[in-house]
Amino acid sequence: MKLTMEPLYEEYLANHGTIVKPYYWLSFSLDCSNCPYHIRTGEEARVPYTEFYQIFGFPYGPTYPPTKHLTFYELKTSSGSLVQKGHASSCTGNDTHPESMLFEMNGYFDSAVHSNDGMRHIILYSSNSPCNEANHCCISKMYTFLAKYPDITLSIYFSQLYHTEAEFPASPWNREALRSLASLSPRVTLSPISGGMWYSLLSNFVSGVQGATVFQPILTGRALADRHNAHEINAITGVKPYFTDVLQAKENPNVKVQAALEGYPLNNVFPRQSFQVTSRQLQSNLTLDPRVPVIFVLVPYRDLPPIHVGPSPQKPRNIIRHLNMPQISFQETGDLRKSPIGMPVERVEITGQFASSKEENEKKKKKGKN
Repeated sequence: MKLTMEPLYEEYLANHGTIVKPYYWLSFSLDCSNCPYHIRTGEEARVPYTEFYQIFGFPYGPTYPPTKHLTFYELKTSSGSLVQKGHASSCTGNDTHPESMLFEMNGYFDSAVHSNDGMRHIILYSSNSPCNEANHCCISKMYTFLAKYPDITLSIYFSQLYHTEAEFPASPWNREALRSLASLSPRVTLSPISGGMWYSLLSNFVSGVQGATVFQPILTGRALADRHNAHEINAITGVKPYFTDVLQAKENPNVKVQAALEGYPLNNVFPRQSFQVTSRQLQSNLTLDPRVPVIFVLVPYRDLPPIHVGPSPQKPRNIIRHLNMPQISFQETGDLRKSPIGMPVERVEITGQFASSKEENEKKKKKGKN
């Protein structure tokens, strides 16, 4: 009898969502500040503004080298209704990228499909484009996932391209993998984060953002990087990306900015905020200094239209989910670089009733001893 190991994850209820340990052998580690809970859902997925700036490079532009990877995600129905939002962070101790964790066979997204029959669209907002290097195989895992669930569509938006330049030995591999993934268009889209999408990320995934920070302008350095990303991904894949070029406002700021404001008013995204800007202010901001604002308004962006499909034929599977937080000592660390390959894993479902009955048994034992 051949035993196969499945990556078992554990999900725990938190104050404003859930926190997930994607691999059962992960534990608190000095090598990785995010271990062991690399996946967070709901409002637990928000990150501080300083972390968002350092990893995504907004509003000033990309930061090099990209030591950490962060991916925000939205799971939606065919009608566009939100099923779940969350984020996945890279593991520096185990050298694992977020996409690799999310699309792992029998991993978190795999279970999310089984738990939500209406889920039809996955949207990723990543600090880096997915790679296919040997240690990660992010795109290969995406391919396997999409083959398993033909009803699911995938949109990937990224802040900067990862190891696609000629100086990286793995660049030919990554470029070919991106080209292969983009060939699934329109089911799969690969596009740079641009325009109003930046403000959507601030609103939905960043904590402590208020006042002037909410309306942080898109600076020329960031806008030029977004334009470069759009040009490069088009050159790599041959597929035109979804992209809002805010630098075009330089041609006729009065007309284009006013059209953007009329077509996509700010109160649609920030209903409790009001903002006014004059054409004179805009004109003074539209310079080529990388640290000077390009445009101080929310620029609209297009979403990939959801595709209506039938229900998934797959059956739900048992997972460990929604338990109380475990009491784990900070000193309880393991070797993150060695996964117990070949070790059989028994998957069980632990319910609240089981946990409460276990606590009652322990109380009875203590009373018996007294």
